[in-house]
This record gives sequence, structure tokens and C-alpha cells, in this order.
Amino acid sequence: MNITIWNERSCQEQKGKQKKAYPDGMQNAIAEIFSEADFNVTVSSQNLEDDGLSEELLKKTDVLIYWAHTLHNKLSDETAERVFKFVSGGMGAVFLHSSHVSKPFKRIMGTSGSLKWREDGRHERIYTVSPYHPIANGVPESFLLKKEEMYCEYFDIPTPEEIIFLGWYPGGELFRSGFTYHCGEGRVFYFQPGHETFPIYYDENIKKILYNAVHWAGKQDSPVKESFVKESCPMAMPKDINISLPFKR
Repeated sequence: MNITIWNERSCQEQKGKQKKAYPDGMQNAIAEIFSEADFNVTVSSQNLEDDGLSEELLKKTDVLIYWAHTLHNKLSDETAERVFKFVSGGMGAVFLHSSHVSKPFKRIMGTSGSLKWREDGRHERIYTVSPYHPIANGVPESFLLKKEEMYCEYFDIPTPEEIIFLGWYPGGELFRSGFTYHCGEGRVFYFQPGHETFPIYYDENIKKILYNAVHWAGKQDSPVKESFVKESCPMAMPKDINISLPFKR
């Protein structure tokens, strides 16, 4: 499978806290997830010709992984339309974190992609709410990210075909953190975690999700063989949740 991992900044342009989180560059950290022989990985960035998303590159791309944050408006409308054309023609796409307001994502969604956010570096608990979806294969019922940017509803997107993951934050905020669509012949997955100053893409659960997502978007997914789903049972309070009840039992 041919994967293109695209970032708005080249590895050399990533400085400060981002460089500390990803010494070899964020896109290279993501590329390590796909180091197996059956993947051909190309790393690209916006500083290249045609915004690093040329017709020639997209023609040979089975799945595009797209991360962007602050340079959305510098991407040309022509490039956004080119990405849309290839996705609707059958190329898979995985949009990460703040790419929710990127031109290609908004072109595919047909909405603003707006949401509420807070960059406080507190933890996030992600719940798997569609455990039988191939993207959730091998992912636990829930897992904790120690530091992440808070995203909160309302998220201005069309109703997803399937919501696979929900994010919960210590302020009580909720977010649809992982969901799927079809765009013409192409499959699209959006996944919220990935603020550039936190080493999210080294987390084993995140790596598993991205690995599964690329297989799904590239139409090489397989049915879930095992699931954490069991009969109804009591549940202890997660250690990361600290809530003072307004009443006495």
C-alpha cells in the first residue's frame, strides 16, 4: 500500500516544543507506524511544489494522512480541490487533529469544521464506542492520554456514518474524536488526538488506531476477531475522574 504522510511544516521547520515532542519530526514518527515491508511511505510538506500534494504524487497514493494547524489559508484552493478529486475518486484519507479546519477537509465535509478548544495540556480519556468497526480492532474499551488539547462540541460536521471514538476531558467536555465517512469512492476517517507539542503519536493505542485506519481507508481492512464487549457488569470509577457530587448519599 502506498501511503503519503503530509504535514504543513517540513521536519526541519518544526521547532521549539514541537521539536522536543518529535525530535525527528512528527511525520517521521507517524511513518514509523508503517515501517513494515508492505507499506511504501512518502513524507511530504507544504513548502514543496504544488503544496507537496501534486497530481503525480496523489495518483500513486492509496491513503493520504493529513496534519495541519496554522497554515491552512496558505494552501491553495487548487490543491484542496485536487485532494477532493482524488478522495472522491477512491483515494483514502485520514485527517488528524486540527486539520478539521483545513481546506481539503472542509471541501469534503461541506461545512465549516468549527469547534470549541482549550490548550491546557490536561488529560483526555478516549472511549471506544463502536468496538466492532475494523478501526477499533485491538483497541481497549478506553484509554488515557496524559496531555492533550481539549476539543469540545459543537463540532460543525455532517452526521458521521459511524462514530468509533468519543473523547472525555476533566472539565466534563465531550467530543466525537474518531468517525468515518465515504466521499464518492473514497473512505475518510477523522481522528482528533495529535496536538503538536505532545508526543501523542508514540502512544501504542494511537499507533494501533492509525494502523487500522490506514487499512480501512485503503480498503484492506478485515473483520474484528476479538472484542472487549461482555455482558453488563459493574464499573469502578476511573482514577483520572475526580468529581464532587452535589449531594450526600
